[in-house]
Amino acid sequence: MRKTVIVLIALASCTLAQAQVPGVGSAVTGSVGVEYQSLYMWRGFNVFADKSAVQISGDLSLTGTGFGVSVLGHRANSSGHEGTERWDINPYYQGAFLTESTMMTQYRLGYMYFNYPDNVGGLPDSTSTLADLQEFHAILSLPKVTGVEGLVPTYALIKLWPNSSNSWTGAGKPTGTGGSSGFAHVFMLDYQFAIPGPVSSIPEQIIKLHSELIFNDGVDPRPNGIGVDHDWSHLLLGASTDFDLGNNITLTPAVYHQLSFEDTVNSSDEWFATLGAKYAF
Repeated sequence: MRKTVIVLIALASCTLAQAQVPGVGSAVTGSVGVEYQSLYMWRGFNVFADKSAVQISGDLSLTGTGFGVSVLGHRANSSGHEGTERWDINPYYQGAFLTESTMMTQYRLGYMYFNYPDNVGGLPDSTSTLADLQEFHAILSLPKVTGVEGLVPTYALIKLWPNSSNSWTGAGKPTGTGGSSGFAHVFMLDYQFAIPGPVSSIPEQIIKLHSELIFNDGVDPRPNGIGVDHDWSHLLLGASTDFDLGNNITLTPAVYHQLSFEDTVNSSDEWFATLGAKYAF
């Protein structure tokens, strides 16, 4: 399956790079990045059991069309978590409507394929494809509706389901597990503001505050499909800022606190930090 991931990335890159659109040509933009995470938290789940992780990312978009594809790789920094290491492949389409109104809406529609390239430990005769998951998501953001500059509410609807009918997280799941098929509703609120530089020669610094509240209606990314209660799972609060290092490289430190409500998702509150570097082209 590792070869499949590499082939899909290569095909997506070539397709976007060779595409010709009237008035646009082959204007492809994108980025590559790497991020250190003191904990790998994903939609409330402490995936690598309090161990740190590295996230590798890549994104390509065809300028002026709204089409793009992104890839994320999640790798643990310690052994024993090979079964939950994951690659995410995400083709998407994004745009906006009512652009002249206070109800201006930015949207993103995407499909996500979650590939667990290593076998799932503890499940007999398991293979990587039996652990894989799929997702459809729709994200709506209203940047003008609050009337406060920089204050933006966002809603995301997520539908997750197993890769195949006999998946370990679907009909073929072991007795006593709950499966991974379900919905999630994510309510986000972001606010950003500028801090002036101490002297005129130093530019202002943009601070980004982020919050998200999730109602988990069955979404469970764990490849053994333990299952979750259908309830409000957690509240995530975070702050980040970007440092322009020049040559299209951005350094982004961030700190987060998760207030966990549902024990089947996470039984404890969490503090964690990230440090990412991204090159845009």
